[in-house]
Amino acid sequence: MHNALVGLHHYSVPDILENIVFAHLKTLGYVVYVGVMKALEIDFIAEKDGAKLYIQVAYLIPDEKVKLHEFGNLLLIKDNYPKYVVSLDPVQIGQYKGIQHLHLRTFLKKNIF
Repeated sequence: MHNALVGLHHYSVPDILENIVFAHLKTLGYVVYVGVMKALEIDFIAEKDGAKLYIQVAYLIPDEKVKLHEFGNLLLIKDNYPKYVVSLDPVQIGQYKGIQHLHLRTFLKKNIF
């Protein structure tokens, strides 16, 4: 992760973040897959013991356009399972229309599931 952030290698930070989130969910015992709604993608749908989580992963959410993209796909899901956007933003949005925004560190430390 450090090498990707400082540009030592040609790694994609968003791809690395998605891999970290995926590996964490698998470690917690979730069955994880990518969701598709029409032409939209949900980064991860995680299921365990009859419960479900929806997760979007973003490097940063610098503006309203990116915010609407990352949260917008999750807003289209009409069930009541928890929905999260995970990013490296130093300041978290908190909740946006019922969707929780978490820093990656919080996502990995906190037993929110």
